Amino acid sequence: MKKDIHPKDYRFVVFKDMSNDYAFLTRSTASTKDTIKWEDGKEYPLVKVEISHMSHPFYTGKQQLVDTAGRVDKFRSKYKKHTESKEK
Repeated sequence: MKKDIHPKDYRFVVFKDMSNDYAFLTRSTASTKDTIKWEDGKEYPLVKVEISHMSHPFYTGKQQLVDTAGRVDKFRSKYKKHTESKEK
């Protein structure tokens, strides 16, 4: 294993899921300019994330439904003349 390839400046950082305001404290080397006051009263660097295990469909079991009916209708209307000629 190579020596001196891992960062040494680990510190406590708060990661906050912006879609549902879930936050957790962990050690990280992620750099950020924002800070947040945590439950213990101390101030920690804040990293804002768009999705976490609390909002990702794989972990929550909730899938977003995509409106495919509009796509199917658009496809059928686009190729309507081709399908009608084959039916006759």
